[in-house]
Amino acid sequence: MKDFRIRLRYLDEVISLLFPPSTTTSARTLVPSRLVPRRLVPRAPWHVGGRVLVPDGPDTIETHLGDVLGRRVRATLHVRPARRANRKPVLELHDDTGLLAFVKIGDQPHTKDLIRHETDTLRAIARHPFDVVVAPKVMHHGTWRDLDVLVLTPLPVTKGRPSADLLAAAAQEIAALGKGAWHGDFSPWNVAPMGDRLLVWDWERFGTGVPPGFDTLHYFFQTALRRMRPASAAKACVAQSGRLLEPFGISYEDARVTAAAYLMTLAERHRAAGHEPLGSPAKWLNPAVDGLESLT
Repeated sequence: MKDFRIRLRYLDEVISLLFPPSTTTSARTLVPSRLVPRRLVPRAPWHVGGRVLVPDGPDTIETHLGDVLGRRVRATLHVRPARRANRKPVLELHDDTGLLAFVKIGDQPHTKDLIRHETDTLRAIARHPFDVVVAPKVMHHGTWRDLDVLVLTPLPVTKGRPSADLLAAAAQEIAALGKGAWHGDFSPWNVAPMGDRLLVWDWERFGTGVPPGFDTLHYFFQTALRRMRPASAAKACVAQSGRLLEPFGISYEDARVTAAAYLMTLAERHRAAGHEPLGSPAKWLNPAVDGLESLT
């Protein structure tokens, strides 16, 4: 099935979930188009095509969030891609001043757990002063129609790629939160530079009990996957680990062991979620770690 059809089918499910049937509707627009659906926004007079009618009764996610925040809000829905283990409805909230918040909706047991974990994580790190990392703040967390609803402050929109030094400094700062702590999804799409600070969002996978450097390895591996196959990216991650983990004071040999442990941790995450986007670990993981000495 074509990508746009998958997105539209999931959008229909989300609309039914967040905008219960009503006798009245309001018009929204798919942008940039129905064939390339990325967001569903309130319709404006100048919009052409992509028209979608959405129920607008008194008990929608939009009215609920307006009550929670004490102001009239308009919701933009992100039209999510093909099935992923952590896929969930995501909204942008706008008021008369502009972008007000981002909202994540937990609609399945797994995504509810992720949202609750992110809420706890963000509230905990809000009490920890950062010099480099900038994280969103929790505006609201609650339930609505048996859904978990997390409302977060938006981070500024910035351009450019963070430097290696900035990434390393941020990863070290996160690691200092606990014994081998890591963000868990320290990826190019979850970070952005802002001067000498790094904006970091999506803290759903934050965890502890891992060796220092996992975030740095994850950033490298996810970047490499954009230009090479998983097996090649995994081999590159191990090969470059000595350079990548030098800021953590890790020796070359220990870095290779750490890289192997990171790749196995990622494979186990995929297995536990029942979703293996990189394919079988036998094909992408084993060739990268076979031949290394003890991984303990």
